[in-house]
Amino acid sequence: MDNDDSYTSMLEAVQAFHDKHDFKNTGGEELAYRVALMTEELGEISACVTKGKNTEQLAEECADLLILLIGTAISADFDLRQAFCAKMKKIENRESRMINGRIRVSEFRDVE
Repeated sequence: MDNDDSYTSMLEAVQAFHDKHDFKNTGGEELAYRVALMTEELGEISACVTKGKNTEQLAEECADLLILLIGTAISADFDLRQAFCAKMKKIENRESRMINGRIRVSEFRDVE
């Protein structure tokens, strides 16, 4: 992949990777499997943070997760860029609250 950082270029690179390894016909696009892989990557990201690994290692694990996310959009046939934009629009006006000393932006539901 070249240095083009557009989503389209990333999508094309991940699609080419899926095609190269025939993910569609060999179980690589099965959604439950992909969720397991993403869970594994989150564990590796967590290990980087909790074990004080360097920024390069953390960046590599985050890139692995991004590749899996883009691949999941390919596997499930949805437009991740459009979903991202729609979600950002939805959350941009949400309120924030301090919870246990940390900022949280969420769709808060007050319990009566």
